[in-house]
This record gives sequence, C-alpha cells and structure tokens, in this order.
Amino acid sequence: MRTNWASATAIALLVSLSTSAAHAEEVTAWRLIISDHANPKVTVVDAIDGEKLDTFEIKGPASLHRSESGRTVFAVQGSAGVVAGIASGISFEEHGDIDVEAPKLAGVEITGKKPSHFVEHDGDFAVFFDGEGVVRIISEKSVLEGKPDFRAVKTDAPQHGVAVAYGSHVLLSEPNREKPDELPVGIRVADKAGAPIGGIHACPDLHGEASSGNILAFACATGLLVVSHGDGSPAIRHLPYADSLPNGKTTTLIGGRGLQYFLGNYGADKVVLIDPTIESDAFRLIDLPTRRVHFAIDPVRAKFAYVFTEDGQLHQLDVVKGEIANSLKLTDPYSMDGHWSDPRPRVAVAGDKIVVTDPLQGVLHVVDATSFEKTGDIAVEGKPFNIVSVGGSGQTHEGE
Repeated sequence: MRTNWASATAIALLVSLSTSAAHAEEVTAWRLIISDHANPKVTVVDAIDGEKLDTFEIKGPASLHRSESGRTVFAVQGSAGVVAGIASGISFEEHGDIDVEAPKLAGVEITGKKPSHFVEHDGDFAVFFDGEGVVRIISEKSVLEGKPDFRAVKTDAPQHGVAVAYGSHVLLSEPNREKPDELPVGIRVADKAGAPIGGIHACPDLHGEASSGNILAFACATGLLVVSHGDGSPAIRHLPYADSLPNGKTTTLIGGRGLQYFLGNYGADKVVLIDPTIESDAFRLIDLPTRRVHFAIDPVRAKFAYVFTEDGQLHQLDVVKGEIANSLKLTDPYSMDGHWSDPRPRVAVAGDKIVVTDPLQGVLHVVDATSFEKTGDIAVEGKPFNIVSVGGSGQTHEGE
C-alpha cells in the first residue's frame, strides 16, 4: 500500500505541475521613463510597441533615477526642491514571475532645498539636499506603500554633497570648510543617527559615485575611494590614479553589471575603465573621436557599454578589450560648447534595444543591441531628455 500511495502522489504532482505550466504565460515588458528638458513632466512609453502609456505632471524639470529592482523611478527636481517617486508598474518575484500594472505616481514626495545626488544601496534611497547639507533616506518599501517614512541625517554645512545608506551606517561627504562653495573633500562614516565614527577619508573634489556588485566607489581628484563590507563597519581604501594617466579626473561613474568594473569620464574626449579589485593596471583609458555627451552600461550584455559623442554618433564599447567595437551615426551634432545643462542626448538600454533621446527633434532613436543597427524612432512631445528603462521577462499565471 505504501508503494501505491507514493506512486499516486507522484502522478498527482506531475499532473499538477503540468496543469500549472499550461496556464503559465511568458511575458516580456519594457518601459521607458522620460523627462522633458524644459517642462515639468515625465512620460512613460512602452518600449515594445512605442505607445505612450501615461504622462505625469510634476513640479519641475527632472533628472531620473531607477531603483535596482525597477519597481520605482525617482524624478529629482532640483529647481523645484522636490523628489517624486513613480511606481513603474513592473515587478518581479524571485521565482521568475512578472507582474505588470499601469504606472503611477507613488504619492511620495521628499522636499528640501536643492536636491541633487540620489544614491540607492540595498533598497534604501539617499537624497542629498545641497541647500541644507542634509540627506533624507527612505526605503523602496515605504515608497511603494505611499508612506513618506524618511529619516534625515545632517552634515556640517550645505554643500554639493552625497550620502549612501550603507547597512547600519551612513557614508557622508565632508564639506570643504575653507571654501564651502567648492566640492567636498572626503567621506565620513557615521551611524544611523549621523554620529561620526572615526576620521575623514580624504577624497578631494569628490563628485561621482556608483556601485558594481558588492563594491561602492566615489570619484576624487586623486583616484577612487573604494568601499566594501568590513568587519562591523565599511572598509574604505584609496585607489590612486595610475601615473601613466594624463592630467585629469573622473567626475561621473557608472558601475558594471555582470562584470565588476566602473566606467568614468576622464577629460572631455576620453573615458576610463576601472577594475576596483586590483592595484596595478586598474585604469584603462579610451580615446573618443570627439567630446563625450553621455554614456551607459549594458545590463544584459555585460561586455558592452555605450558612449554618445557630440558628433551625433553612438559608440559600442567593448569593456573586456577596452576599445570601441562599433559606431553608428544617429543625430545631428550636439556641441558640448554652451551651458552644461543644455538639452543633449541621453542613452538607456531596454532589453535588446538601445534608446537614445534626441531632444531637439522630439524623438527617441531605437537601436537593435545585437546588430547595432537603427530600427526606428519613437516620437515624444516636447524635448525628451533624461531617460531610464525598466522591465524584463517572466511568467504570469492565469487566475492569479
């Protein structure tokens, strides 16, 4: 009888799994979230068919930041003194299920004077308000629940600063006390309440931060501060620029996905690849044909990143070989002369598509990431400027 019971149970389980699989549907969903250069609005576009899903009125022109999970996007409106949370409507479960809903404003705003740097670490978002020298920290869970449950940590002075919620600690930029209008001079470790722990880790002209895997980095005039998990508190070391590099510094960093590296600017017409795990030969400089406008990593094809230059070309960068693999002309020239905040293209990757904004033409240019050929345009009213993407593939189940 025991054998018969076991056989019956196995058959029932197989039938159940087969029935469940039959009702499962594979779904791919990608969305583009675009802010306008001049108008206080954010537009959400379906990256698959190019249709507009919604437009959200906000309080000022915004820079955009997506969360690691892709469930939230934040519109940082520096001139309006507010950061607005947006629920992307796409979420994933660890076992591969995808849930697709309409995008919406999350109903959470974080206000203060001159919000600037926005950093996520382990599901906690830290927004630094330059005009106050204060960081306000909130979890993604709170944002999605529509609860403005943030905590504030104050630094010693207003500054163009940055902060990271790092587990039970907070990493805070240290202002330049002699010249408060200039960039910060280092990083200080503090507890959750902001009480300092230890001394200042020097990082002159601190500007730019990113994470790659389990490593966090800050860009300095002298190299990088590399942060990893230490014994009870963050471990911070200085990775100096190689002597072989020309004069210059990195002020913008992005972190690799799939491969652990950082990509940074270095001078007007160069980028630098950085391996944070080694001391010698950590920096590889790559010359560009003209001045750099914007760059982005490919989270799907880990060996590639993309650089847009002022001559209207998009370049596919092989980060393993450290060289430009392909180039594609997409737009009219966008000179880097003029104001730093003039409308210029931005790059995002949505699955198998590379999308480049063209604010002066009011379109998004779509490039196939595999063939590296242009496949079409998506019209967006106004001057589409900053852009992020969220999405992926998963299963939905009938009746769930």
